[in-house]
Amino acid sequence: MPDVFSQAERSRLMGRIKSRDTQPELALRRALWKLGVRGWRCHRKDLPGRPDIAFGPAKLAVFVDGAFWHGHPSKYKPGQSGKFWDRKIAENVARDDRANGELAAIEWTVIRLRDFEVMKNPQDAAERVKESLSALGFA
Repeated sequence: MPDVFSQAERSRLMGRIKSRDTQPELALRRALWKLGVRGWRCHRKDLPGRPDIAFGPAKLAVFVDGAFWHGHPSKYKPGQSGKFWDRKIAENVARDDRANGELAAIEWTVIRLRDFEVMKNPQDAAERVKESLSALGFA
């Protein structure tokens, strides 16, 4: 299916989509704060994949992935959005897998949450992070 927008218009629209401090990220951070979980840093450039939330001493990286952009089967169906998006989303998924592997290689634990999971119940998502911290001997 051809794009209904010109390349310039599509570029302008895509440039407006936030890649950090999104509503799901903010909701998760607020929920973590309410649980008393502290000590994270956001979008650490020195870590593979630039985790949305990173707990350094615990070596826990948390990503809040947009379901469509990261290929969740309930939100993205290959072949329905065109070749460009199929390629783009496949690249995103491959990049996620690389980041997971690179983080594992330096002994970091990775949690990937979907945006819709966080928005549906930020408290549950925060509990999952807190449980992982506890399992690692923190929190």
